[in-house]
Amino acid sequence: MSQNPRSASRSRNTSETDVSLTLNLDGSGESKIETGVPFFDHMLTLFSRHSLIDLELKVSGDVEVDYHHTVEDSGIVLGECLREALGDKQGIARYGHAYVPMDETLSRVVVDLSNRPWLEFRTPGDTPDAQNFPFSLVEEFFRALASNLRANMHVEVFYGRDGHHIAESTFKSLARALRVAVSRDPRVKGVPSTKETL
Repeated sequence: MSQNPRSASRSRNTSETDVSLTLNLDGSGESKIETGVPFFDHMLTLFSRHSLIDLELKVSGDVEVDYHHTVEDSGIVLGECLREALGDKQGIARYGHAYVPMDETLSRVVVDLSNRPWLEFRTPGDTPDAQNFPFSLVEEFFRALASNLRANMHVEVFYGRDGHHIAESTFKSLARALRVAVSRDPRVKGVPSTKETL
């Protein structure tokens, strides 16, 4: 990945996981993802492709116990890296939203890079899991990301029947919402500083 001012690298090592992540906000959607959780790898590859954020992620985690720590810690480090790469946020669009259909599923993600972390996550009560991935972990990933990116994030699944499609729709919606929110335009006065809460 080429170096530029909107790149970041972070590592996080705990008793459950060892996470290393590098990203480039101004990339082309290239990725190399190795989390030990194939479905999660697939979701993050799609996130990279649709956000145009270049992403390298390697995780060694306690997947023999379950996937929770791997997913949550990946969200933490991704949020930290995104916040670092955004710097003082001068000139970014700040807000972004996207609707993404996936066959029978429709989801929406709305993002405000406001320095006020909040996740509103709304799904039908009977939302199914993907075949090898509990849907509850999708929410855990979004919560860790929103908290560490310090973003206000609203996720809503309007309807859907297939757990894979539902998860994929939310990850793609997130990617496309962030693609707008982090975009730069010299005309935008937008977010003056990460030191201020807007």
